[in-house]
Amino acid sequence: MATATEKGSISIHTENIFPIIKKFLYSDHEIFLRELVSNAVDATQKLKKLASMGEFTGELGDLKIEVSFDKKEKTITVSDKGLGMTGEEIKKYINQIAFSGATEFVEKFKDKGDAKDIIGKFGLGFYSSFMVADTVEIISKSFKEDTEGARWECDGSTEFELSSSEKTTRGTDVILHINADSEEFLDEFRLKGILEKYCKFLPVEIKFGTKGG
Repeated sequence: MATATEKGSISIHTENIFPIIKKFLYSDHEIFLRELVSNAVDATQKLKKLASMGEFTGELGDLKIEVSFDKKEKTITVSDKGLGMTGEEIKKYINQIAFSGATEFVEKFKDKGDAKDIIGKFGLGFYSSFMVADTVEIISKSFKEDTEGARWECDGSTEFELSSSEKTTRGTDVILHINADSEEFLDEFRLKGILEKYCKFLPVEIKFGTKGG
C-alpha cells in the first residue's frame, strides 16, 4: 500500500548550523558536485562492505555512478546503485542535518573490520546542493527487501515533502533543479571539468552524460 505524502520541518539546531556555514559560505559553488558524488561513492562502498560481510546477499551488479544534466529542464542528476534509503532513513539522515549515519554504521560493524575507511557524512555535504539549486529531490530505494521507494523534496527552506516513489531499483537519484544564478553548471565542459578535478581517483567508476537538449 502506498505511503501517504508527509510534510514536515527539517530539524536544525543552532549549534549545528555553524559547521555548514563555515564549510560552504566562502567556498566555490562547484563543490556541490564533489559532495554529491562523494555521497554516492559512500553509499556504493557501504553496500560492497555489507556484501563482503554477508549482510547483503543480492547481486551487486553494475555499481557505476551516473552524473547527467538536462539543459532544457535545468536539472543535474547524480545517481548511484548503492545502499539506497527508505522514507524513514531519509527523514533520519537528511532532515536531521547534524546527524551522521556514519556513527551508527561504525557502531554496528566496528567488530567486523575497519568500517571507518568508507564512512562519509551524508547530511552536511548534501546541503551544499542548495548553493546552486532552488529545489532538490531525492528518489531512493533501499537495498533491504520488502521496502518501497521514497521521494523527498525541499526548496531550501526548512520545509520538506516526503512521499512514496515508484522507483523499483536499488539506489538513490539526487535531482537538482538549478537556480537562475547557477546555470553555468548546465554545461558539459563545466561539469566534466569539475568531475576531472575532484573525482579522478575515486574507487567507483563515474559515468557522465546528458539528457535532453
